[in-house]
Amino acid sequence: MKKIFRLLLIAAGLWAMHLPTADPLFSVELVFKDAQYSFQSLRALGYTVSGGADVGEVLKTIYAIREGDDESWFGEWLKTAEQREKAGDDFLFRGRKISARQEFFKASNYYRTAEFFLHTNPEDPRILFVWRKSRDTFRKAAKLADHPILPVEIPFEGTALAGYLCLVDQSGAKRPLLMIQSGFDGTIEELYFGAALFAVKRGYNVLLFEGPGQGGAIRMQRLPFRPDWENVVTPVVDYALRRSEVDAKRIALMGVSFGGYFAPRAVAFEKRIKACIANGGVYDFHMTARLAPEEEKALDTPKGAEEIDNAIYGLMKTNPSLRWIMANGMFTFHAKSPSEWLRMTRLYTLKDVAAKITCPMLIVDSEGDKDMPGQSRKLYDALTSPKDFMLFTKEDGAEEHCQMGAVLISNARILDWLDGIMMKGGREKRR
Repeated sequence: MKKIFRLLLIAAGLWAMHLPTADPLFSVELVFKDAQYSFQSLRALGYTVSGGADVGEVLKTIYAIREGDDESWFGEWLKTAEQREKAGDDFLFRGRKISARQEFFKASNYYRTAEFFLHTNPEDPRILFVWRKSRDTFRKAAKLADHPILPVEIPFEGTALAGYLCLVDQSGAKRPLLMIQSGFDGTIEELYFGAALFAVKRGYNVLLFEGPGQGGAIRMQRLPFRPDWENVVTPVVDYALRRSEVDAKRIALMGVSFGGYFAPRAVAFEKRIKACIANGGVYDFHMTARLAPEEEKALDTPKGAEEIDNAIYGLMKTNPSLRWIMANGMFTFHAKSPSEWLRMTRLYTLKDVAAKITCPMLIVDSEGDKDMPGQSRKLYDALTSPKDFMLFTKEDGAEEHCQMGAVLISNARILDWLDGIMMKGGREKRR
């Protein structure tokens, strides 16, 4: 009995790995009691300020969803996404390109949101179908945008990684380049609403890219996450340097969420990148599970791993947040069980890597972020390069994971820091 009870505590600890706390003192509770349902609603709503959502549409959708029902979540978001795509098609047919663009952008975000909880069954055909709808509606909008948003393919180990090159204008002028990547569950299309749009407005060309474990790389190419991310980013830099619009002396990299491990890992080895932003920082991904020594040992024995799996699978049936984190972990790492996924995360550490970073670093943290508490500070303390620590607080209204729901203040402060590094010398007019 004690052993089973302890395993339940393990599972509860895993639940806390990537989820905002349900404590109302620290986390927004938007319509839903479940932490992940609430957070994903806030995530969709937050992109209103960048054209990826409208308040009434989001509220209409989430109020129709049954708490904890993943099928209800999928169905309601799909309905809203399809409505917005149809509206966009109708506007475009009538030659109303601006109106069509805004509908397609919203549809892309809503399709992404619809797909979010489907990963319990990695073979569910809806995963690929709805992800493609999110990509394709974004590309419909991109063709109508008021600045170039160009789909690109980045050569990578015999295949190609998808990306978007977002340019300030069509002049072909060399400008500083900000490369941005997501993390555990984001898409490159989402990154446009979260950061790229704001960087372009400041005079940066932006290269959005996805690596193994993300977007189409995991869904179409079946490429899972890998810890040696420098071998992902170096081909991206190679590609960027072949573009005439890129100032080779001013390339920066931003990693969002789990990207807060990948980006610092990459710049430890890829020295052509002149500045790096980790929002938030990830020092040791496995450490966030907070397993006791005896639990670590259990992971490495067949019997112990089986008991852990049984306990977690049992809780996944009734706990939507735990169900998602475990399902998405297994989906993106190609793990066959929760225990296998936990063992795989041990490789994702910057313990012996952080000291090799030499470029200026910005480590971002959020006061109410319970996904990986303390990780940003651990990474900051381990750095020996020029570094800054930026904390967003509840007083700012930006305390959630990656400042979700506070896109404007987040970009204002982060890009101000980057301007101080990349815009020195007055070679580029501040916008």
